[in-house]
Amino acid sequence: MTGPRSAVVFNPTKVDDVDELRQMVEKGLAGKGWPLPTWYETTPEDPGRGQTKDAVRDGAELIFACGGDGTVMAVVTALAGSDVAMAVLAAGTGNLLAANLGLAGDPATGVQVALDGGRRRIDVGVMGDLCFAVMAGMGFDAQMLAGTSEKAKKHIGWIAYVFGAARHLRDRPMRARIVLDGDRSLPRRPRSVIVGNVGRLQGGVRLLSKADPADGKLDVAILSPNNLGHWASLAWAVVSRRKRVPLMETFTAERVEIYTKQQEQRQLDGDLIEPGRSMKISVKPRALLLCVPLPDGDPDLAYDVSAARKSAEDLRS
Repeated sequence: MTGPRSAVVFNPTKVDDVDELRQMVEKGLAGKGWPLPTWYETTPEDPGRGQTKDAVRDGAELIFACGGDGTVMAVVTALAGSDVAMAVLAAGTGNLLAANLGLAGDPATGVQVALDGGRRRIDVGVMGDLCFAVMAGMGFDAQMLAGTSEKAKKHIGWIAYVFGAARHLRDRPMRARIVLDGDRSLPRRPRSVIVGNVGRLQGGVRLLSKADPADGKLDVAILSPNNLGHWASLAWAVVSRRKRVPLMETFTAERVEIYTKQQEQRQLDGDLIEPGRSMKISVKPRALLLCVPLPDGDPDLAYDVSAARKSAEDLRS
């Protein structure tokens, strides 16, 4: 045995052809001399947390998470604080961690990244009994997810989120109070509050340009546009990667609390959770061992993913 024992935790509703996926993964591992993985299928009742724990108990040293945001978050939650590595095999149209690794829609490159051996310990955000690797949000970002249908995402991909966002551009701002590290209280009227560990949104758009996934801090973005013109200015500044984004404040903290006057939509790593009037989030430093493209020390997790993508051509044939 020349490689780690591995397992694939996959969501069958997100994988178009499970047999093709199995053939591709096993071809890659066998070509490297690694043992073949065991396979665990998620269910509506358990999106991956229990299956990941079973795989670790059975000896897995590397878990391939294959599915959408909910599957990846379940695997992250199960592995946080352990020495078991996680690799992301993007499936479906929404996978924020895959987007931040440069792997969106490309499971073959996800396998290649794991085989290449790039590993990095990154922080995770914690809310209640759930962990997230990318970002949490309250307000507009979660409204956008709620307003985007699965059918639209399947047919036109991440662009479907643009139409979901358009439905809520004119909604009223929230009445919110954001507390940083227990002592700095910020009363605001934002449209959205985003707590991020890494910076990219769907489509590879980088919202939090200074986010470092291993600095022991969470990045907080407070977005406060009031009209369509404000939204246009904010969006253009983000897309064009300007250093200063109008109508967006940014902070860093180890603990973030968000309180709102009314119930608001909420999301963790692109997966909707129940609406509520608060979010209490903390950071768990260097809790997740993640497979990343080489070189594995850059704060941008997608740095030079093109080399792995080129090497993965054999897996696609």
